[in-house]
Amino acid sequence: MPAPATATLVSCNALVASLARSGRPADALRAFRDMLARGGLPDHFTLPPVLRSCALTGSSALAASAHALSLKIGAQGNLFVASALVLCYSNLSNLADARRLFDGMRERDAVLWTSMLSAYAQGGQPEEALRFFQGMVATRVQLDAVVMVSLLLACGQIGWRRHGRSVHACCIRRFQGMPLSLGNALVDMYVKCGEFAFAERVFAGMPRRDVISWSALILGHGLNGRPDVALRLFDEMGAEGVKPNSVTFLGALSACAHSGMVDKAYAIFKGMKQHGVEPELKHYSCMADALGRDGRVVAAVKLIEEMPFEPDEAMLGGVLAACRVHGELEAAERISKKLMGMSPAKSGYFMSLANIYSDAGRYSDAERIRGFMKEVKVDKLPGYSSVEYDVSVSKSRF
Repeated sequence: MPAPATATLVSCNALVASLARSGRPADALRAFRDMLARGGLPDHFTLPPVLRSCALTGSSALAASAHALSLKIGAQGNLFVASALVLCYSNLSNLADARRLFDGMRERDAVLWTSMLSAYAQGGQPEEALRFFQGMVATRVQLDAVVMVSLLLACGQIGWRRHGRSVHACCIRRFQGMPLSLGNALVDMYVKCGEFAFAERVFAGMPRRDVISWSALILGHGLNGRPDVALRLFDEMGAEGVKPNSVTFLGALSACAHSGMVDKAYAIFKGMKQHGVEPELKHYSCMADALGRDGRVVAAVKLIEEMPFEPDEAMLGGVLAACRVHGELEAAERISKKLMGMSPAKSGYFMSLANIYSDAGRYSDAERIRGFMKEVKVDKLPGYSSVEYDVSVSKSRF
């Protein structure tokens, strides 16, 4: 029979882990605090779900407290706790501390290496992820499906189709069959690299497909000017009984925006709630884009003003571009004022308004905007292009 204290710790660990896994991080942390208040002492099984919950709630302060507690009880050296700490800090956009933790470990297993690789890939640092992978190969770390998923994510972010194909070939050699997560990652990588024929070939050959598989393909076609394919896939997905999610609707709305199908976009937008999906800022942004492209700029501005979110720069910038195309000067002035308030040092918004004034024949107002830019020292930024060669990216300024 286990001692009463041990039995209590095991049950507390099970409760915290269950709450963390079921998407209730706040409840998991509350259960953990109750455990500490009753004098319970956590162990290396307690801390990983606690750290996961800290990341899910976005609390850097709680993560720091959990880290301090791991040091106090001597658990940081445990590989499971170390991996959880690395992932926690990376999910909180603190890759520097995640790497410091990794470098400070005397012993590193495949899980810890994979956690750090995933941190770079998911943290939007694909070049670092690929450099880190080279270190994994040199250390002879076992490469599993999770590693391959992170590599494919990095290749997709950077647009390295040649390296992505190499990873694909490696997956075929290493794995019997195609795990669902790996198939989804391959579809996503090929879509982001613009290789739609390869993406569809992988998709068609997957033994099982879920909402992520469908959404990656629908979103890719929707954002890359293939609205007919995206909407056909959207209908096929519904016919197969796969319930769409937020990303699926984003792809369908993007397809409508690119093809000028405003009424179809409205129907899809209104149908989101019927599927239990609440529209987010990105969905409102697609609707505003669809209205703007169709010349309904006033309706787009009204949508922005009435939605339950504050608009971001990308959304307002799209509507501003529509204002210029369709000659909506009054709306352009209102949108430009908001954009300049959000990013007073960004020259593009000043130049857009100046160009709109010039298009309308109001040259004195255009010169006034350009003069104001010089007065507040807002310079036009140079552009860059990226060229892939070997294993690096060369940037050319123009």
